Amino acid sequence: MKSNEQTGETEALRGILTIPSTPYREDGAVDEAGLRRIVDFCIDCGADGLVYPVNASEFIALTDEERMRMSEVVVDQNRGRLPVMIGVAGVSREAAAVFSRHARKIGADAVIAMPPYLSRGALPEEVIFDYYREIAESGGLQVCVQNYVPPIGTDMSARVLMRLCREIPEVCYIKEETVPSTVKLSQLETENDGSCKGVFGGSGGRFLIEEHLRGSAGNMPGCHVTDVVVAFWKALESGESARALHIYKELSPLFFFEQPMPGLYKEVLKRRGVISCAGRRNGKTVLDALGSNYLDRLLDDLEPLMRWRTWPGNGGKGETR
Repeated sequence: MKSNEQTGETEALRGILTIPSTPYREDGAVDEAGLRRIVDFCIDCGADGLVYPVNASEFIALTDEERMRMSEVVVDQNRGRLPVMIGVAGVSREAAAVFSRHARKIGADAVIAMPPYLSRGALPEEVIFDYYREIAESGGLQVCVQNYVPPIGTDMSARVLMRLCREIPEVCYIKEETVPSTVKLSQLETENDGSCKGVFGGSGGRFLIEEHLRGSAGNMPGCHVTDVVVAFWKALESGESARALHIYKELSPLFFFEQPMPGLYKEVLKRRGVISCAGRRNGKTVLDALGSNYLDRLLDDLEPLMRWRTWPGNGGKGETR
């Protein structure tokens, strides 16, 4: 994160903080070289930051050792080019503290976490508070609270979220993904006394227009069409409402198509020439011949909005334009 040279304070994060997918080899092992290509792809697409590993990275399917190693790969390949926010969610505050300390050790700029994600029933507010306090104290980094829908996530009220920001100095960002996220975002903006530096949306950017109208700081989408989502955000930021709506309409068919299909992000990354294997753990992406052809059509339609592409004759290497 950039620092203000006069005050020494870091600038608030804003924009598209994209989420690299976790690639695997054909044998199911994590693909470090593939992840490095994805990081470069995200940067070349104009992302404002990187967030890894979280839900869109299939972090739950990784071993603890893989989570840490692949986080190291992201920070190393980034080489300080963008702010990096490391996912440190754990099944307990003790587990999350291990990931938080590791994030600081490897040079992350911030961390992000859902509350403990294997709970049954509502978590007591004090359990949530102690969990985030442990993350903050263990890592000493800025913390983003991810408010995600159950059963994986915990739907926290605006009051609870703002309490975390007010009473734990390191907690200064929120990623809001509950339903309806747009209404909760407005509640947070109303209650924010300056303790929260920014509220980000998720869901791939599906609600980005309304989120922007309600004062969001940006979005944390999956990375497969980062360049298009960046163009979408830039149109909103520059007041080009007609262009923003055009980009949204072009993205919408892909939004609808990918919603029920876990693993489709990597299928798109493979078709764009970023990785060679679109495999995932715990099942395959259900994509028959008709669906595959339709996906190709969707990507062809989005191509004019893509900044990054694989040009014919360049050996599969991606270039920006």
